[in-house]
Amino acid sequence: MPTCFFVSDLHGRSNRYLKLFQLIGEERPHAVFLGGDLLPSGLSALESLDFDHEDFINSFLVRQLKKLQGKLAEDYPRVFVILGNDDSRSEEAAIIAAATAGVWEYVHDRRVSFEGHEVYGYACVPPTPFLLKDWERYDVSRYVDPGCVSPEDGYRSVPAPENQIKHATIKDDLDNLVAGRPVDQAIFLFHSPPHRTKLDRAALDGKMIDHAPLDVHVGSVAIQRFIEQTQPLLTLHGHIHESARITGAWSDRIGQTHCFSAAHDGPELALVRFNPANLGAAMRTLI
Repeated sequence: MPTCFFVSDLHGRSNRYLKLFQLIGEERPHAVFLGGDLLPSGLSALESLDFDHEDFINSFLVRQLKKLQGKLAEDYPRVFVILGNDDSRSEEAAIIAAATAGVWEYVHDRRVSFEGHEVYGYACVPPTPFLLKDWERYDVSRYVDPGCVSPEDGYRSVPAPENQIKHATIKDDLDNLVAGRPVDQAIFLFHSPPHRTKLDRAALDGKMIDHAPLDVHVGSVAIQRFIEQTQPLLTLHGHIHESARITGAWSDRIGQTHCFSAAHDGPELALVRFNPANLGAAMRTLI
């Protein structure tokens, strides 16, 4: 199988996207995975009531990808998309509309087939210190780490049912998404990394809230346990920009599962190239 691309946490930075689009045109990957936090900050727009960033999807992303479709024709890759905790859920309608037009495939809370594999997408993250809560869930229980804000507080760009806000968990969502199906050949496109791995290390060393030390590992316990128990072929992650710089690693293993992160805290585009048939040869390049 030809190479696949994985990127995450581009945060609406057009220079990174233009590098990605150029490489897609040159290398013609078989698939491109976009792992969330793709748009300009959702919370800043919500607070300022400046919604110019809504045009970023149609005026920039969709327009550029349609140009690639015209150029590449049958070589245009399958593009799998989820959003992330910094993306307003109010943008989801535009993402779905572009999926209907064939620009990409929106896979949050969905399963699609891909060359003998199944791709699952899941955008939600455990509670964070940030105030936009569209894509936050309790993790395995209603516990909130010191310094973080409950999903029941903060802001939402789209109203959610009160019962969901109070009681939904990442654990239950993943159980419902998979519904007991074997996933040993599946690829999971997550935004959150798994807890206590090389991919979820935050720069919180020595920091305390009310005399309680903050956990430097801020990934999802539910995702970690899910990977341990079900052993997918590959999981893709983002969210914690500084983790690779701190740990020196952008990949990890949980049992037989390969786990890759494309999050990056520098100005470059972090691009992960991988072949599902030879995951040990995957590479991350800063461009």
